[in-house]
Amino acid sequence: MKSMLLCIVLAVSLGLVACTNMNRTQQGALSGGAIGAGAGLGISALSGGSLGTGALIGGALGAVAGGLYGNEQDQGSGRRDRRGSRY
Repeated sequence: MKSMLLCIVLAVSLGLVACTNMNRTQQGALSGGAIGAGAGLGISALSGGSLGTGALIGGALGAVAGGLYGNEQDQGSGRRDRRGSRY
């Protein structure tokens, strides 16, 4: 029991450390993948399909969509209006 608790604490702390200093593209891909995996798992469970396949497909699609959205946010931070002012 003690070793199981130690493994959980270690995994959570490594997960938190790994997420520091990420740009918006990386954050979007990570969060999109997690949300997509959860959505794919839920849809598979409701439709009676393979849970693993649903989670993998949902995670992959979510990571791509989140990465694209985050990249757009990164690129958009340098946008300027007609007068040359940043917004």
